[in-house]
Amino acid sequence: MKTGGLVTALGVLALLAGTLWWTNKHPSVDAKSKTPDAPKILSLDPKQITGIRIAKPGSDPVELVKLAQTWEITKPEMLHADQDTVDMLANSLATLTSDRLIDDHPADLSAFGLTNPAEEVDVTLKDGKTSKLLIGSDTPAATGTYVKLESDPKVFTVPTSTKAGFDRSSSDLRDKRLLTFNQDKLTSVTLTGKGPAIEFGKNGQGDWQITKPKPMRADTLLVDDLVRKLKDAKMDVTSTDAKEQFAKAEKVGTASTTDDTGTQTIELHKAKDNTYYAKSSAGIYKVAGDLGDSFTKGIDDYRNKKLFDFGFNDPTKVEVNGAAYQKSGDKWMSGSTQYDSGSLQTIIDKLRDLSATKFSEKMAGTQAFTFGVTSGDKNRYEKVTINKDGDSYDAQRDGDPTVYVIDSKTIDDLQKAAAAIKPFEAPKPEKKK
Repeated sequence: MKTGGLVTALGVLALLAGTLWWTNKHPSVDAKSKTPDAPKILSLDPKQITGIRIAKPGSDPVELVKLAQTWEITKPEMLHADQDTVDMLANSLATLTSDRLIDDHPADLSAFGLTNPAEEVDVTLKDGKTSKLLIGSDTPAATGTYVKLESDPKVFTVPTSTKAGFDRSSSDLRDKRLLTFNQDKLTSVTLTGKGPAIEFGKNGQGDWQITKPKPMRADTLLVDDLVRKLKDAKMDVTSTDAKEQFAKAEKVGTASTTDDTGTQTIELHKAKDNTYYAKSSAGIYKVAGDLGDSFTKGIDDYRNKKLFDFGFNDPTKVEVNGAAYQKSGDKWMSGSTQYDSGSLQTIIDKLRDLSATKFSEKMAGTQAFTFGVTSGDKNRYEKVTINKDGDSYDAQRDGDPTVYVIDSKTIDDLQKAAAAIKPFEAPKPEKKK
């Protein structure tokens, strides 16, 4: 046999032997078989959890108790808890799953940092049973952390992110809101900032209205933004000199909210470096600066400058200087005449956007235009009268004493749209070639 052929044969034989060895060491896996789930460490009903205790060497333990479906911090001091944050913590503990089981009967726990755990998290259920989770050291690769239950010898690993989720202080878990009102139950908001105090209340349609110093239409979006900022006002617990800075800073204003539980008040101060500090029943804290923007607005800023309230509702009837156009199906009719829907839609869009640039104390000039809109399921009717006074235009809604000053360019565009309303013309049939 030639030497080359012998070498080739030996190579093939070695390859076959290697393949056989690999196959024996790694038997094939049935494609239909499922990969086993990672071992569960805790499997509890989150609704049954009534207590959580987090303890670390060298610091006071944090204890949380659920009272009447509400979480409260009881140690190291009595504080309201952030319900969403604590619920997430409870859910994480209730369904705690490991990366892998390391040892089901370890001879020495010190190798895992579990002889003197870095942290202990206790979970207590309604029946009084408590599970104690011991958290040890990180794995050599620092991608996981060793954990075990005090009552179970097994040692598991969990992701380091899971460990971080349990490493919570009372500052992390407390309710950081300065005002704790229920937005769905809010009945009034009072703002004292720029100018006289403004009180907002809701009308029968659920829209915000200015009730004091006198009844006026309010810009609902702006009031909703004020409410959102008050609700989101959070304490900066890292600031150590908030009380001192609050006392030295200039007062910006106060805001009060009233819901089904009562009235809460916040007072806002602004320091020379434009940092804001706030005082409420929760204490005095540094707060985000965007809250101050709402306090710098005056009553005219919060007034509704739009002349019509139909918004995105589709009108069923439009009146332009006495001429009425009624919608029937997808057609616009005036009497027995059908009108071009595009030209009607243009005037509707102009009326929808019709807004004042400012307000006036008295209606001036002589009547130049009247517009009426019927809209909504309840056929809400709104009528606006516009007067011309030289180069200026004043407008009023029926039943509203407010005088709205309208920009002349806006009136010009509205007048052109009104003049462009035209009868419907059916498309002419194409001529046959």
